[in-house]
Amino acid sequence: MADAKEQLEAHPVVARDHRFVVRSYGRYPLVVESARDVYLLGGDGRRYLDFVSGIGVMALGHSHPRIVSALTDQLDKLVHCSNLYYHSNQGLLAERLSRLSGLDRTFFCNSGAEAVEAALKIAKGHGRARSPEKYRIIALEESFSGRTLGAISVTGQPKYSGPFAPLLPGVEFIPVGDTAALEAAVDDRTAGIIFEPVLGEGGIVEISNEFATLARDLADRHDALLILDEVQCGLGRTGDAFAFEAWDGVRPDVMALAKPLAAGLPIGAVLCTDDAASVLGPGMHGSTFGGGALACRAAIEFLELLPELLPSIREVGAYFRTRLQEIIEREEHAVRVRGRGLMLGLELDIPGGEFVPRAQELGLLINCTAGNVLRFLPPFIIRRRHVDEAIEALLEAFRQQ
Repeated sequence: MADAKEQLEAHPVVARDHRFVVRSYGRYPLVVESARDVYLLGGDGRRYLDFVSGIGVMALGHSHPRIVSALTDQLDKLVHCSNLYYHSNQGLLAERLSRLSGLDRTFFCNSGAEAVEAALKIAKGHGRARSPEKYRIIALEESFSGRTLGAISVTGQPKYSGPFAPLLPGVEFIPVGDTAALEAAVDDRTAGIIFEPVLGEGGIVEISNEFATLARDLADRHDALLILDEVQCGLGRTGDAFAFEAWDGVRPDVMALAKPLAAGLPIGAVLCTDDAASVLGPGMHGSTFGGGALACRAAIEFLELLPELLPSIREVGAYFRTRLQEIIEREEHAVRVRGRGLMLGLELDIPGGEFVPRAQELGLLINCTAGNVLRFLPPFIIRRRHVDEAIEALLEAFRQQ
């Protein structure tokens, strides 16, 4: 293993990265040369089954022919013209997102963290228009909303936020799913309530219908905005177009989206009601690259493909859960399957980090979240045979423990 590490560090790609790139990423020992379908090809000549998919970004797999064709066509027409002018793709994409979500308007940016930043500005602007004291934000412990200053201010994991304090004032964290704490926290000073319907970095934890319904009721009662962070769990990942569809009639005022939307190109989106959108008049917010013609074209193509993929996400996701349950029955340290659709986690009663490089050695790419949950975010196009391949690698990883 030491020899392999030394070999990797001597690789010119790795050596250059270590010399010139800010060391803000804990990278796994793999140089990726290319990718196709649901596999990555490493610089070592090996093929890896990709159940990370760019942390949920490559939902259509790699080099999907419809995306490649759309981007090739768009590159020949228009890549960028800035938001000083109009182009047809942005409004078309916004219309399709509105029809899919039931929300009225969209602001485009470049990432999930940027989408959360815009959502927080909307909540604070909406609150300030009503009272100077209405600026408080309610968020969840163990949540994760990104690494920009505003996003870590509503991220309930001190390891991300602690080194950069003081953060955005007026944020209160409550335990995940604690309805009593939620009711006690929300009052007339509350501008927004923000949470992920399924916590990703927090360990693939689903928010209950009861909690979500109460959050919607409290937001209405206190004239606050309900903000859903569906950056990781949205756009098909759970088997529905949006994770909030699992609840009974709960709809957000503001929703942050990103990861899979442009099938690998950087894009973020904030969907909101007309009332929430009214906060951002001309010049109040912006993004130089947000909503560019190329990314929007990819996103339009992704949304065209999404409806036909949802049944497969649900079916293959259910099969994957069943196979993961087999691991629980066979392996003493595997205790629970979490999540739904193709956003699944295998909870262990021991630290899970050591399983990640072990699985990689066996040709499977996964990662570990919340310390003891093996997280699986495979492309939406996987089939049962890919699940079987992943399960065999996982079982071997347990045998090697």
